Amino acid sequence: MSENAAHQHETQHHPHDGGAGLSGGTLAGGAAIGGPADAAATWDERYRSKPQMWSGKPNPQLVREAGGLRPGKALDLGCGEGADAIWLAQQGWTVTAVDVSAVALDRARSHEKAALARESVHAADGAIASRITWQQADLEQWQPGASFDLVTAQFLHSQELAWQGPLRTAASAVKPGGTLLVVGHHPDRLPPWGGAGHHHRGMFYTGDELVQELGLAGPDWQLEVKTSRERPATGPEGQQATIADVVVRATLLP
Repeated sequence: MSENAAHQHETQHHPHDGGAGLSGGTLAGGAAIGGPADAAATWDERYRSKPQMWSGKPNPQLVREAGGLRPGKALDLGCGEGADAIWLAQQGWTVTAVDVSAVALDRARSHEKAALARESVHAADGAIASRITWQQADLEQWQPGASFDLVTAQFLHSQELAWQGPLRTAASAVKPGGTLLVVGHHPDRLPPWGGAGHHHRGMFYTGDELVQELGLAGPDWQLEVKTSRERPATGPEGQQATIADVVVRATLLP
């Protein structure tokens, strides 16, 4: 689920910028998703129900934490409609962006094409080549097959499936010297309009729980950031609230 500054709906908890990287999740109405094929079909249907699911802006914690990093190879898990991946590419990263929904990925490609067209107008050498590889996959089963200088996993929350497995996959994909960035909703500061899903404690994690589960306090990692950051949020009917994001950033030591 995206945590965009102009987030359109705080009612669902799903990966990244509208992305649905996990099977076995639930929709806002509580309909359970089964295996990978069901997850893809359900999320495709959900994306088709709206011309745009998310704001199209990159997650603010990603911008804050990755803005000063030296660009290299990045992995964006649960990329949704592509705002984070596009922002990373614009900063010079070569990005692998993964999501379960083909509809979301089609939109992401379209958004990237529009961004490239805007950039090419100002480029002396004409058209700018894509820096993003879009992949359709279920993060519950997907394995990266490569290592990355930056792995970002934001708001991978699902009522039916544990977050531990996909985030362990994320940590395993960081190359020595690289950065892991995980952002999620703090379980004690959830939006009040979120419905029953917000009361499922197992969907969420604190910074301490995340660090312990991924072994980020061990000798192989240098923990750079472990914090909870408050921010304003707007609900689907204009409700206002202050919620909090768990932010963990760590470096895999060479």
